[in-house]
Amino acid sequence: MHHPQVQREHVRPDGDAAAGTPFLQSILALTDLSARGQHAVERAARLAADHGALLKLMYAPANLEPLAHAEAATGLAGLARALSARFGVLVKQVAVSSGGLAQVVDEARHADLVVLRHERDRSPGAFFTGQPVERLLRRLRCPVLVTRLAARPRYGRILVAVDFTPASHELVSIAHGLDAHASLELFHALNAMHESKLRYADVSDHAIRTYRHDCQRRARERLFSLTDSSSARRNRVLSTLGRGDPARQATVQQQHARAELLVVGKRRAHPLADFFVGSVAQRVLCWATGDVLVVPTDRRDEAAAVAMPRKLQALR
Repeated sequence: MHHPQVQREHVRPDGDAAAGTPFLQSILALTDLSARGQHAVERAARLAADHGALLKLMYAPANLEPLAHAEAATGLAGLARALSARFGVLVKQVAVSSGGLAQVVDEARHADLVVLRHERDRSPGAFFTGQPVERLLRRLRCPVLVTRLAARPRYGRILVAVDFTPASHELVSIAHGLDAHASLELFHALNAMHESKLRYADVSDHAIRTYRHDCQRRARERLFSLTDSSSARRNRVLSTLGRGDPARQATVQQQHARAELLVVGKRRAHPLADFFVGSVAQRVLCWATGDVLVVPTDRRDEAAAVAMPRKLQALR
């Protein structure tokens, strides 16, 4: 795979490193108690230690033959003791149940972050209903960290895919708060479809080049605005421009920059839209080689919509 042509600028080289304020109070880690699932729970435990957060462990089997309740409860208890002793964190076990996805969603309502390992379901049913993590993302309103890599002490580089919507500021803030010591890189993919339309309309090459340079200039200005925000003031912030499909270019840039974590936003969409088109987050999860943090970008709007009637009622 060839890396796309990008323009990179080094911003705020002399900026002050801001000490990240812990924003995670409760982390829910899903595990099937297999050896492969250790990466996710270890990453969750490290984050809990860094943020002084409560770590909740929940048994969520990924296969068709789950452990018996007694066996799963015993395994969960042993894992909780091991993580508490190793990382010095408070660990709480979620009671083993057969509630499946509904129980995970209910438990996640009280969590600031859900952590699970990347697991691909190759059954025929998954083609129509979506991968387990996709079904989860449709219903969760908190960020979801999907792990692929072994849990190192810290993330060395975090790549944040931004689209310049108001939600982009929150993505930058969350990436900064997750690990204030990691190098942060903001990435935006320019839409190449507009140039194709201009060519189809027989617009001159000179006019197309002028349009391209103007788009790049405006994108760089908006990237600088994001990097100059108070939540991103650190010693090393990079910004990179790509061109083409946002999901594909973001995952290619993740490989090129060797970023262990890619942060991407996701708006809630109808399941049929996800099935036929696929969201950017969905495709990133499919193609990424490192960990991916998916942040629901409309969760604050929903919270405000719920809070407003309560405020009106309080005023009566």
